[in-house]
Amino acid sequence: MTEKVEKAIPLLPHSPGVYLMKNKDDKVIYVGKAINLYNRVSQYFLRPQVGKVAKMVENVDHFETILTKTDKEAFLLEENLIHTYYPRYNILLKDGKHYPYIALKKKGDPYLKIARSNNDKRSEYYYFGPFSTSSYAYEVINLLNKLFPTRKCRTIPKTPCLYYHMGMCLGPCINKIDPQKYEELYNKIRDFLNGDTQEIKAKLKLEMEEYSNNLEFEKAGEIAKTLKAIEHITSFQGVEDKNRVSRDVFAYTSRNGYLSLALLTYRRGILLGKEAFILEEFGDNIEQITNAILHYYSTHDLPHEILINIPNIKEQIESIYDVRVNSITKGDQLELIEMASLNAKNALDSHFVSARLEDDKVALLEDLGHIISIPTPYRVELFDNSHIQGDSPVGVAVVFINGEPVKKLYRKYNIEHMEKRDDFASMKEVMLRRYKRMKEEEQDMPDLILVDGGLTQIHAGNEIINELGLNIPVYGLYKNDKHQTKGIMDKEGNTYPIDNKSLFFMLVRMQDEVHRFAISFHHDKRSKSFTKGILDDVKGLGSKRQEIIRLRYPSLDLLKSASLEELSQLIPEEVAKNLLERIKAVEKDRK
Repeated sequence: MTEKVEKAIPLLPHSPGVYLMKNKDDKVIYVGKAINLYNRVSQYFLRPQVGKVAKMVENVDHFETILTKTDKEAFLLEENLIHTYYPRYNILLKDGKHYPYIALKKKGDPYLKIARSNNDKRSEYYYFGPFSTSSYAYEVINLLNKLFPTRKCRTIPKTPCLYYHMGMCLGPCINKIDPQKYEELYNKIRDFLNGDTQEIKAKLKLEMEEYSNNLEFEKAGEIAKTLKAIEHITSFQGVEDKNRVSRDVFAYTSRNGYLSLALLTYRRGILLGKEAFILEEFGDNIEQITNAILHYYSTHDLPHEILINIPNIKEQIESIYDVRVNSITKGDQLELIEMASLNAKNALDSHFVSARLEDDKVALLEDLGHIISIPTPYRVELFDNSHIQGDSPVGVAVVFINGEPVKKLYRKYNIEHMEKRDDFASMKEVMLRRYKRMKEEEQDMPDLILVDGGLTQIHAGNEIINELGLNIPVYGLYKNDKHQTKGIMDKEGNTYPIDNKSLFFMLVRMQDEVHRFAISFHHDKRSKSFTKGILDDVKGLGSKRQEIIRLRYPSLDLLKSASLEELSQLIPEEVAKNLLERIKAVEKDRK
């Protein structure tokens, strides 16, 4: 215990608040909340500790406290501070799944979109779902836009689009729509999304029979496909609960210093998915699990109720979130708890089976620091550039904190300098833009920068770091003659082979992640620019028709797969032929 800590403990108040543990460099290494700050903080130093708690306490040079009026305020502040400092000893849950909803605009022109949450406080949309996958939700929207005259354009054009002329839109751009007509349309869409599809199916069957009787088998076949799509959409698949309640079911287990928290997500009685979060034990298990659940709902929608098998946390969750929490020990719902418990146990078993990939990441970072003689690099930033012969050049930065990717800190950069193929100049541009801004905004800097490209890229990074007056080590990941990653290289060309297999695999995963992010960004940019170039050179395809094509086919791959029949439903057949010929010609030139 340092002298600063010893003097500060008697001054701690017996009130709720947040505490920040700091090391000798004044860096926040842990953030916690407490109903009683004196009781909670003092026990770190006045009682014997073991494991990671003991290690954290050893590194505490001093601490600060922030008082709050309530425990709820303390939680919200703790959540904010954790995502500001990303402290070394705070164990965060990996971001869980966000199941998509279909959102129908309440007022004005009926417009449909995909939403990742149904927590629109302004209540501008009706929400339906959630759906198990995004592709499933988009399938529903495409069918709805086909069946109903919804507004397709994101912004109202000055002249009517082809959807209006095809009877697929009411034309709010030129017509004043009767509110009663809109109300009827809203009701039909809501009824469809709530499972009432009989009227639409009956109407479509009559149309199909008429086409068939008139020997228009192609049109009849299209309606048959639509009917099959309706059947697919309205036949929900999943493991059903006995009622239609939306609920989350939690259970946990512990083993050999690790906790496994399992979550079963039910919406409208349907099991959408299951997740398990593996946490290293850090202090009291119940307190840690409680905090994990609280933090989970800071970024996820609340269900109607939560089922748990965890004692003494019901009141804490209900005091912070407006949700009913039931602690289940018997009855029909015990089966759900047992299923969650089984998933928690299986997840922990899997964790230990794959222990090579799940080692203590911070310990591995400590080993990395020893190997290249720098302080432990808790925050690592990696850079990569991507282009094809100078086409659509981009650069990216990804961030790992405590060995885990923090995707909200990832950044994309369009290369702006004139010589697009110059990797040295591209790296300098990206790093200058990133760290100049971070320095101006006084953001936390990384402990280590890794580049993928040998000495050239390392020198580019060092030039920028020196130019900005920063003190950040820049290293590269070097490869052998088979282009396989072997170790780390410094600016002098010295190499450091990585013999620790677990550390090696962690570095490779980091490298794969920055490469994936760069390739994905480059592909998206190239696809958009490629599509734009194709559409600009097609005879008869003006700006309005181009907008319709882009809305229906947002990527080049989708456009390439379109048939003449599909395109002719959106644009004149002759123009559709011109477009297909243009696509074939460009594809031939690219090969």
